[in-house]
Amino acid sequence: MEITEQKQTLLLTEREEDIQKAAAILKKGGLVVFPTETVYGLGGSAENREAVDGIFRAKGRPSDNPLIVHIADIGDAERYAYPSPLFYTLAERFMPGPLTVILPKKDILPDNVTGGLDTVALRMPSNETARRLIATAGVGIAAPSANISGRPSTTSFRYVKEDMQGRVDAIIDGGDCAIGLESTVIRVDGGTITLLRPGKITVEELSAFADRVEVDKAVYRLLSDGEKPLAPGMKYKHYAPKAQVILLEGSEEAIAAFFAAHAGDARVGILCFDEDLPLEGAKVLTLGRCDDRDAHARRLFTALRDFDTMDVDTVYARLPEKSGLGLALYNRMTKAAGFAILQV
Repeated sequence: MEITEQKQTLLLTEREEDIQKAAAILKKGGLVVFPTETVYGLGGSAENREAVDGIFRAKGRPSDNPLIVHIADIGDAERYAYPSPLFYTLAERFMPGPLTVILPKKDILPDNVTGGLDTVALRMPSNETARRLIATAGVGIAAPSANISGRPSTTSFRYVKEDMQGRVDAIIDGGDCAIGLESTVIRVDGGTITLLRPGKITVEELSAFADRVEVDKAVYRLLSDGEKPLAPGMKYKHYAPKAQVILLEGSEEAIAAFFAAHAGDARVGILCFDEDLPLEGAKVLTLGRCDDRDAHARRLFTALRDFDTMDVDTVYARLPEKSGLGLALYNRMTKAAGFAILQV
């Protein structure tokens, strides 16, 4: 989606005077990109319908895709939603942090924040700059990831500036994001938790706080045109670089042989582990050691964007396992690939 009017974008730091400038922009209905521990967010006042419309325009995001409302303090949850006892139990353990909880919303929020749903996604980031900005603005910040819709989320200032400069009023330089994947999104119903988007906080961790944890079908596949997304990122293709991503499923020996056989192709990129190196003549990026899933999460989106600079048509990568943090990687990588999986 192209924007018709370029904005003069302020490039700000994490210093207090710049946080004040960014907060003033938000209060006036402007848009600010800010760092979190997960990915960069494209933020506007959650209580300002026009600001929220501006988020969708700047990102090129479908309007039925709900946004997350970021708060600075757990007490702010009651301003926007009707929290349950399980919400507060989870908040005590995981907030501030990379957890988003779907709750019944209050009327203070315009419908465009929630994609017309009667629920709202709430999160309290652990990134100090994000919380300072929210507190200084004095309002919840509605924010999706700060990237052009469909592209990999931005986890570094370099790429967030590439996508958002000219589309927003200000960008705060927070360096590289610590986690690198968007937050875990859940819905709570009595003693049941439904996982809508996997992230750093895993099914295994959540199971300690619920009678049952269910995983929504949209974690494993794209929703069809007739299905309404219940949370951010459930319906549309996401995270895709310009090249076609193809995920490989098979034994370690078969995948290693496949990488070696395609390493000499100048139009092919390979996303692999440190243990696969060296691959002679290949356009290779590594996610880190095979057993370091935190590194895989931290590096994934930047690696996908880096392939855009390598002049490749196809990127081959392993299909992640579906346990622990691997489920979040599986979710992001299958969506980046449009579910193109090759048995080797």
